[in-house]
Amino acid sequence: MNYDTYGSSAVELAIDLANAELDTSDSVVAFLTAHGEWFSPDTSLQLSARETAQVVSTARLVRDVALAQTQDDVLAGLNELLALARPRPYATDHDGELHLHYARPDAPAVEQLTTTVAMGLSQVVVQHGWQRLGVCSAEGCDDVYVDTSRNASRRYCSNTCASRSTVAAYRARQKA
Repeated sequence: MNYDTYGSSAVELAIDLANAELDTSDSVVAFLTAHGEWFSPDTSLQLSARETAQVVSTARLVRDVALAQTQDDVLAGLNELLALARPRPYATDHDGELHLHYARPDAPAVEQLTTTVAMGLSQVVVQHGWQRLGVCSAEGCDDVYVDTSRNASRRYCSNTCASRSTVAAYRARQKA
């Protein structure tokens, strides 16, 4: 699957957000800090309780979109996510390459995060189909992923889960 670098990275941010354990305000700040390259340099990553709840809500929405079983459910969740976004795109070359940013540089962290995630996820769904979103088939893993394979055949969130499942299936066959 071929799509632009910034958009594909925004999708990766969305997937990271959906798979993150955001059970405390410290874990939310840790997530934002770990993904600090997505925020304008002067953006404060210290959030109020309300803003922390908004990040957790955004993560749940992204996860719900990825877990949806029908196009109608995907569109409903995606449109709910897009309703939270405040797109104000601008072109920049701050890292040496021309690309777009989806949220205004002076926006608060939650707005930058929500807008970037909503726009990146919506690009994949609209351009490549809602079936490109999935949940890992490995036993004990419920991580979501975006299928970037040519033939839309991905079943696992990572090579680790794919290998673990292959080994488990092999061992089960050997026992039988």
